[in-house]
Amino acid sequence: MTEFRIVVRQANINMKTTTRSRRNFVRKIASYTALASASDSLFANIIIPRQRKLGVALVGLGYYSTDLLAPALQRTNHCELRGIVTGSPHKIPVWQKRYGIKDSSVYNYQTMHKIADNDEIDAIYIVLPTGLHSAYSIIAANAGKHVWCEKPMARTVQECESMIDACKKNKVKLSIGYRMQHEPNTQTLIRWSSEKPYGRISKVVARAGYYDGRSNHWKQDKELGGGAMYDMGVYPLNASRYVTGEEPISVTARHSTNRPGIYTEVDETTTFTLKFPGGTIAECETSLGKGMNELMVTCEDGWYGLSPFQAYGGIRGRTSDGISLNRHIPNQQARQMDDNALAIKNNEDVLVPGEEGLKDIKVVEAVYLSAAKSESIKL
Repeated sequence: MTEFRIVVRQANINMKTTTRSRRNFVRKIASYTALASASDSLFANIIIPRQRKLGVALVGLGYYSTDLLAPALQRTNHCELRGIVTGSPHKIPVWQKRYGIKDSSVYNYQTMHKIADNDEIDAIYIVLPTGLHSAYSIIAANAGKHVWCEKPMARTVQECESMIDACKKNKVKLSIGYRMQHEPNTQTLIRWSSEKPYGRISKVVARAGYYDGRSNHWKQDKELGGGAMYDMGVYPLNASRYVTGEEPISVTARHSTNRPGIYTEVDETTTFTLKFPGGTIAECETSLGKGMNELMVTCEDGWYGLSPFQAYGGIRGRTSDGISLNRHIPNQQARQMDDNALAIKNNEDVLVPGEEGLKDIKVVEAVYLSAAKSESIKL
């Protein structure tokens, strides 16, 4: 089971009993945040020499950290894995043996704030359920460390704003894990949003989903940030925004499910339509019940797209006049983390700051409101 179950055990909450237990856990997180912020920290940005690799600590040792981020860190040029935060004691010796992590750089969720005293760790990567992103990002910021947070940024606009405020207060950088914005074929489409090589964009079609066969997972828990729109929906949403270069002015959305016995609290499938000020319409779909992975942009004088557009590798596409979009990079996560590390070393803006994640969550909230009211919501 995922890492967060271990967090629950450390908080003396029995996750295997009821949904109410999980919700009690979420509320208890606030006490850890208060502990970490009891004394206001006044950390200034520390300039890290280019020749020194940035020390990274991973918070949460579930699938994404274990199978993707930790191996990717071994392929980076500007950062390296130096610490872990886990609620699973049995994982500690495995990670220490595999990655040479010191005893002094191993923490649990109650002691994470002590990373403030560890000069070998410069950035903390939050890899937890969405409902925990805000609390632990704030702990990381209050420890004076740069914050890398997985997408989606948080459950609510208020949580996003709290994360941004905490990072600004502590003078650390906040970057959201939208790895696709670091991917070269995607960056071509982002550049075309302003260049308009095929004329005005009239329509965007963006779909992202997969079949999740699990029936007792945090992605089916509302308070932990479950649901298709949070998990996969930010891919077509973010893509619609970056290929148009505009912010949507309205959204109309609908939820559906083929497994109502499992998806009792959250959406299994969501379709949503975005309208943009330039007249572009984006038709989007996301699901935890079926696979889809495409991005198509239709313009006045042609079209272009990527399929797959958000896979972990093999991003490829083409244009109406025969141009191939198939630039390859060895590892998306390594590129993302190296980009973030260089921004910190050079004291430059990160590619995907907290403000970008906030913009998506504003729309996500409107998607749920639209689906609940069965009406279009102005943004």
